[in-house]
Amino acid sequence: MSYLVLARKYRPRNFTEMVGQDHVVQALTNALTTGRLHHAYLFTGTRGVGKTTVSRILAKSLNCQGADGQGGITATPCGVCQACTDIDSGRFVDYTELDAASNRGVDEVQALLEQAVYKPVQGRFKVFMIDEVHMLTGHAFNAMLKTLEEPPEYLKFVLATTDPQKVPVTVLSRCLQFNLRPMAPETIREHLQKVLQAEQVSADVPALRLLARAAHGSMRDALSLTDQAIAFGSGSLQEALVRQMLGSVDRSYVFRLLQALAQGDGKTVVETSEALRTHGLSAASTLEEMSGVLQRMAVLQAVPDSAQDDSDPELAEIALLAALMPADETQLLYSICLHGRSELGLAPDEYAALTMVLLRLLAFKPGAAQAAMQEKKTLKIAPQRATEPQAPVAVAPPAAAAAPSPTSESKPASVPPPASTPTSALRPPLARALPAVDTVPLTEAAVAAPQGQRLAVRDMPAASRGTQSQPVVAQQASTPAPSGPSPDAAKIEAVQVREQPDPRRDVPQEQTPTSVPASPEGDFWYATVQALIATEAITAMVRELALQSQLVARDQDQWLLRVERESLNQSGSRERLAAALAAAGYPVQLVAEVGRVTDSPARRNAAKAAQAQLAAEKIVFDDPLVQSLMRDFGAKIVPGSIKPG
Repeated sequence: MSYLVLARKYRPRNFTEMVGQDHVVQALTNALTTGRLHHAYLFTGTRGVGKTTVSRILAKSLNCQGADGQGGITATPCGVCQACTDIDSGRFVDYTELDAASNRGVDEVQALLEQAVYKPVQGRFKVFMIDEVHMLTGHAFNAMLKTLEEPPEYLKFVLATTDPQKVPVTVLSRCLQFNLRPMAPETIREHLQKVLQAEQVSADVPALRLLARAAHGSMRDALSLTDQAIAFGSGSLQEALVRQMLGSVDRSYVFRLLQALAQGDGKTVVETSEALRTHGLSAASTLEEMSGVLQRMAVLQAVPDSAQDDSDPELAEIALLAALMPADETQLLYSICLHGRSELGLAPDEYAALTMVLLRLLAFKPGAAQAAMQEKKTLKIAPQRATEPQAPVAVAPPAAAAAPSPTSESKPASVPPPASTPTSALRPPLARALPAVDTVPLTEAAVAAPQGQRLAVRDMPAASRGTQSQPVVAQQASTPAPSGPSPDAAKIEAVQVREQPDPRRDVPQEQTPTSVPASPEGDFWYATVQALIATEAITAMVRELALQSQLVARDQDQWLLRVERESLNQSGSRERLAAALAAAGYPVQLVAEVGRVTDSPARRNAAKAAQAQLAAEKIVFDDPLVQSLMRDFGAKIVPGSIKPG
């Protein structure tokens, strides 16, 4: 007797044997029990979740005759009557399965519908089961719409598909739709344990966990992998052999990588990556396993008392890593691992791509990023303090202080300048510079006076809106004593002087070149490209190549272009651009090189746009009304609001 694979041998024969689809089983059971039967059912879901199985069980429930031959419609088919056994073996004449992947035309559907006019031969109902119904053509769908909407009372339609988005809404509206969900790994593992116990095959629990995770929610895939693992392990399932068969990465490597990333140990990260390369372990599997561990770590960090499988030997290690790594870093590493899997196929070597993803995890570590940013700020601030201009301090002329007039003993030595005195009048030739004030607010900063006094800074009340203040040091009358400061000396204060801001400084200016070095070749290439764009002879990537390129040299049969990006230098784009040029009267061959571009149509367009922008801004700023509003009411031009006409 030939061997029957586990996926077929242990296919459920009734609803009680179905696992992981309780919502579908409950709905169909209640409908069969109460007799509320629809004429068309649509089962959707990924591969191996039980769509065809549910269809066959439903057909047996509708046609079961009972062990004594007196049965009726039931939710628990007997499995021993003629109808049940024939449906299980695929010989029941009133149950027809049509594979729409290979019979997708209108002729096949019409041949099936021609049988609908005949009543059942053996059973109570005729059941038409169409698998992968989304593969039918549009004409085939249209051919079955009328019969699908109003079939004979003895006819039931059962449709199954893995892609319900491709099924027309006219068909969806005529069916009861049931979505069969992917099964949880724990559900698959428990079912595999029962199957292996029935087969009398010894299996390790970790090996079953690996098979359940590798099935990705498909019970048929899980049973097929179990068949393969039994053959690979000579009748037994062991974790090491199953891991070797699946090519999955040992979780010890994953734990080592995550611990090294949490500690910022780049050496261990690179060494572990090289070990994965040496053992030939899959890079994609590594990132997949890391994503799974990081997901469980995030759950433990968010809900420490969440329900976990205590029998899982990896739980303690995952809990340790969750306590070692911050929650925000866990989320960042999870996101980078997911995006890194999609980049493996882009790299010439998947292990090099894996190393780059791991190093990216290390580079974007929040603590390392903050330290690097702090170091950059320190390097920038230090030279700035050394070259920062120092504020001058106005002092009294030494001649006035050293040789006072005999008649001025009872008068003040000097009179403080009025508020309207120009700032330049407060800067005598013998001015001393104030020391730079760091991190202390201006209103609390103290500056050194020539005689060791501390200057108190006084805030001037705001006179009008839209003004900016700068500290300027003024000096009150003070006659310095020959031998140190006198207690009767007047205090020296720093006052603030208003300065009317320039409204033009409030509008940021983009660093856009307003001119491009012109050349005869550039003028010719610009005119040619503009003509091609105007006639829509070039679009998309071809237009981008023409705009971003510079015509370096040309002769009768060959033109040399230069581009800055290698992505623009594609043979297909060059060929389409050459065809457009030939249609415009330039049958030449295009040759492109990668280099620095100084004159291109795109640069000329940008320069023209910048000149138009500057001209528009000048018109607005030179308007007397705008200047009046800025001067009298402190109005400002919103950056980016000025657009050339």
